[in-house]
Amino acid sequence: MYLNTNKTKYKIITAKSFFKRLFGLMGKENINYGMLFPKCNSVHTFFMKENIDIIGLDENNEVIYKYENLSKNKVIKINNERKNTSILEMPQNSTKKIRIGTILIFENN
Repeated sequence: MYLNTNKTKYKIITAKSFFKRLFGLMGKENINYGMLFPKCNSVHTFFMKENIDIIGLDENNEVIYKYENLSKNKVIKINNERKNTSILEMPQNSTKKIRIGTILIFENN
């Protein structure tokens, strides 16, 4: 699956297994892809090698919150009036042009 943003096409990996959800982008360097966490409302950045951007999506893939350039050793718990259904972790500074209210469209190619 892919996401086009800032004129860059990012590969998106869906974290479906327990271990993919547990480790996410932890320990990765030179991150050039994103990771989607379905049915998720919290993020930690322990053991991260790089800062990341975080986007919260509702059931329609509408952006309902975002954190840019989130540093390591943080925990983010999402308490939003709108139901958060997924979290998208992206390389740092890759989401600058994405605004709250934007509907993200994921492509299969």
